Amino acid sequence: MIKGSDKRQADHPIDAVFLNRWSPRAMSGAEIPAEELKVLFEAARWAPSSNNNQPWRILYARRGGEYWPLFFDLLVETNKTWCVNAAALLVMISKTTFDHNGKPSRTHSYDTGAAWENLALQGSLRGYVVHGMQGFDYDRARTSLNIPDEYQVEAMAAIGLPGRVEELPEALQARETPNDRRTLEQTVCEGPFCL
Repeated sequence: MIKGSDKRQADHPIDAVFLNRWSPRAMSGAEIPAEELKVLFEAARWAPSSNNNQPWRILYARRGGEYWPLFFDLLVETNKTWCVNAAALLVMISKTTFDHNGKPSRTHSYDTGAAWENLALQGSLRGYVVHGMQGFDYDRARTSLNIPDEYQVEAMAAIGLPGRVEELPEALQARETPNDRRTLEQTVCEGPFCL
């Protein structure tokens, strides 16, 4: 347990893995082997979930692969400017019902978020850029990726090897640094809502 990292400082002693994970955009454009991506997917696999339902599903395209244009074209223009150098693009979706009885799962998004966090932390530990985003066309993702109605489209993510900040569009270069977080007092209440 440590209290800080070289870029961020925690108010309470937490492991550096939480402080060192952030969402850069600068990527090199180099490919990441499929086996390395599987390590990140394996970390997601072990996330907790209600009734062990594991509602998350991960659809992905590797740079230079058959599905890359399909995934890349889902992005809004501003995200295309930096995702062009990603090694992989992911679409995270969640099954809205339980497998064992078909009833609605109220925590499908929550559980899928846990899987995403596992994936993001594992990627960070392995030295990859892992950047989640909502800047894409959710409706087109559903139709062009053949996502069934019982799944909710949650988010996209870009994964790559670190690149040079100077190669980002000028407007993004200044944003290429870890940001801070609200204080616990602004986020956590003991008892009823108090913020």
